[in-house]
Amino acid sequence: MIMKSKFTARLTELITESGKTQNSICRELHIAKQKLSNWKTGYTEPCIEDIIMLTLYFDVSADYLLGIVDETGARILQ
Repeated sequence: MIMKSKFTARLTELITESGKTQNSICRELHIAKQKLSNWKTGYTEPCIEDIIMLTLYFDVSADYLLGIVDETGARILQ
């Protein structure tokens, strides 16, 4: 059974909020559709280079994307 992580929830939220389709995001990022789908479902996790790419694309911090801080920048994990 695949568990939803904070990362998968945040990624799904960012994709939805972007108003773009997964296909268009994949084209813009030059990644396979399956790669993004696997991240969204928690089947696989991105490497550090992919995390950097996602933070730049969605204009968020890595800490936010990984669920370490909330929208305000306040630390959630102790």
